[in-house]
Amino acid sequence: MKDDRGELDLTLLVEQHAKETWALKEQISKQSEELTVLRGTKDVVVRISNELVRMKKRAQEAEARVKELEESLAAALEINESHQKLNGKLQDRLTEVEEDNKKLSKQIDDQLSRFRKSGVM
Repeated sequence: MKDDRGELDLTLLVEQHAKETWALKEQISKQSEELTVLRGTKDVVVRISNELVRMKKRAQEAEARVKELEESLAAALEINESHQKLNGKLQDRLTEVEEDNKKLSKQIDDQLSRFRKSGVM
C-alpha cells in the first residue's frame, strides 16, 4: 500500500515522530539495563578489591607472626641445646660423684672392718 501523504503532512510527521520516540525509548531502556548491569559489576569489583586489600593485610600480618614464631623457635632451640649440654655435663659429674661415693663407702667399710678385727670396736 502506497502512502499518498506528502512529506509535510502533519499526521505523517506525528507517526514518524512517534516511531522515532518509540525507538529512542527502546534504546534508553536497553542502555538503562546495561547501566544497571555495569553498576552491579562495579559494586562486585569494589567489594572484591576491598576484600583483596584485607586479605593482603592479613597475609602480611601472618607473615610477620610466622617470622616472630621462627625467631622464638630458634631461640628456644638454642636454649634447649645449651640445656642438653649442661645436662650432659651434670650427668657425667653425677656419675663421677656416685663412683667416688662408692669408693668412699668401700674405704669406710674396709676401715671399720680393720677396727673390728683389731678390737677397737
